[in-house]
Amino acid sequence: MRPPWWRDPALLPSVISGVFLVAGLALEWSGAGTPALMAQWIALLAGAWTFVPGAIRRLARGRLGVGLLMTIAAVGAVLLGHVGEAAALAFLFSLAETLEDRAMDRAREGLRALLSLIPETARVSRLSGDVTVPVTEVRELDLLRVGAGERVATDGVVVEGRSGIDTSAVTGEAIPVEVGPGDAVPAGVVNGAGSLLIEATADGRDNSLTQIVALVEQAHARKGERARLADRIARPLVPAVLVAAALVALFGVIAGDPWTWIERSLVVLVAASPCALAIAVPVTVISAIGSASRFGVVITSGAAFERFGTIRTVAFDKTGTLTRGEPTVVDVRTTGDATRDEVLALAAAVESTSTHPLASAITAAAPGVTAAPAPGAEPATAAPGGTPTTAVPGPTPATDVAENAGHGITGRVGARTVRVGSPRWVDPGPLRDDAGRMAAAGMTAVVVEVDGRAAGLIGVRDELRPEAAETVGMLRDQGVDVVMLTGDTAATAHALAAEAGIAEVRAEQRPSDKAHAITELAAVRPTAMVGDGINDAPALATATVGIAMGATGSAAAVESADIAFTGHDLRLIPAALAHSRRGHRIMTVNIALALAIIVVLFPLALSGVLGLAGVVLVHEVAEVVVILNGIRAARRRGGPAVGGRGDARELTRSGGGAPAARS
Repeated sequence: MRPPWWRDPALLPSVISGVFLVAGLALEWSGAGTPALMAQWIALLAGAWTFVPGAIRRLARGRLGVGLLMTIAAVGAVLLGHVGEAAALAFLFSLAETLEDRAMDRAREGLRALLSLIPETARVSRLSGDVTVPVTEVRELDLLRVGAGERVATDGVVVEGRSGIDTSAVTGEAIPVEVGPGDAVPAGVVNGAGSLLIEATADGRDNSLTQIVALVEQAHARKGERARLADRIARPLVPAVLVAAALVALFGVIAGDPWTWIERSLVVLVAASPCALAIAVPVTVISAIGSASRFGVVITSGAAFERFGTIRTVAFDKTGTLTRGEPTVVDVRTTGDATRDEVLALAAAVESTSTHPLASAITAAAPGVTAAPAPGAEPATAAPGGTPTTAVPGPTPATDVAENAGHGITGRVGARTVRVGSPRWVDPGPLRDDAGRMAAAGMTAVVVEVDGRAAGLIGVRDELRPEAAETVGMLRDQGVDVVMLTGDTAATAHALAAEAGIAEVRAEQRPSDKAHAITELAAVRPTAMVGDGINDAPALATATVGIAMGATGSAAAVESADIAFTGHDLRLIPAALAHSRRGHRIMTVNIALALAIIVVLFPLALSGVLGLAGVVLVHEVAEVVVILNGIRAARRRGGPAVGGRGDARELTRSGGGAPAARS
């Protein structure tokens, strides 16, 4: 971890150089010539130690750099007898280089903090008892014992116990999540008051948290378009500056005043050095990406970060992205032959052995579980005449169960024959109009038939996430168009889109259709695609920026995406977009400032208005300003630096939303 600046050994050469430079100036002012010269030499050597060896090594490999220009300028100043100016150049350049390194380290600390969420050891349950082993030795299918307040060592599924887990450090979601047998838990979360037995679904070395860190570290090795622009400008500038300085010196020889013009050529060498330009973008990109990772936004490259700042259209997948991805019973209708709870109990009895998602929803809503009504749906009805709904016992498994794939399921409950299926397979009879209204409201209608007569109708729907409509509104406030892409039916898609406030809907889309739609949208405006499933992978890869919701979800989606969110709160999307746009503006300002310094200083140095000391001072001060400006990309506008458990909530509030809620 980066030590405080007053204990950072990397700053020591610059500190020594600065102290002796000031001492040399004081001694020179007092008339002590020899001690002043010695102090200046010490300042020069201490400062040069930080960049001259590296410049020489790069030159040996045939690479030119800004350090080489500074080295030539310092050597030339010494040969001309300006040791003090050379010492000032070495001190200021070494200080700027060290500050740049600290800025980079600061940005990377967020990634190291993610890895620190994984404990060093884990308790593995064996036949002979619990054994404590290093986390690196944990293997898939191992049973991990996690006590109260302990961190989960790797991804797994709860097989025993119930507890609340704190996921804020991993996903940015503040409210603890209740987990029990069958629930998945990611690596790095903190267990609450209960004790859990978890079956590992990933090795200790390769889990969702280490994959997230690996994804973010790729950003440090890959540069964005704007970074490459800075490199394209800076790379030819180095030889161009050397040629310009040589021409200035040659002019002096021809004019008969070589020493004056050689000195001026050294000043030109320093004035035109692209020091600030070389670091203008990397510091900004790494600061912004590092801070984003700490509030649950994993950006896989500088290019993705910069493209994200240009997005003007966001396309959402529906299932699992805009919706919870968990179908639930939201409405029940009856014919009067049975009550609401009886319809649910009979349906659950035959569905209890089925693995279909609709079966799980019906079983969960059977007596003893209350189903929330759909927004705008009428209350569930009982028998005509207002007969009150009575509680009935939980569902008893049916016998002679036979499943008709794609249609429904049949079984016997006591002496009655029960069929549960779609209206295309089971005639809804007097509930046909209700089935149509359910479809128009985005529900899947399931008919329950008892002894050949329709007894009830169950409406099942994958509900919108509670923050979906708010997210769409936040994006619109930022001037971003929103589109829904889904493989679901047009009726369901339009019903949910209307609730979320989305005007443009493309329904019944296959994976190839989604990719084609994204190509069309991106041809008009930069477009981001948000999805979480394997069927979204082609569209994610096609989009200007692909965003995977839930970095621990579908591997195909995450690998195809440019950005992955470790949580599921949709409000992070507009918050992250605002963060990226701000970083984009900071990069533009940094490049403009770096170029302006060269444009202004070059003629002043060439005409002799500024000497070596003045040019060095202005140049290096500007470099420090560029670094500090780049570090601002890690901070939230109008608030403290991004970081800590409240990041998702703070950034959401900065985008106009409410605190992140459990989704």
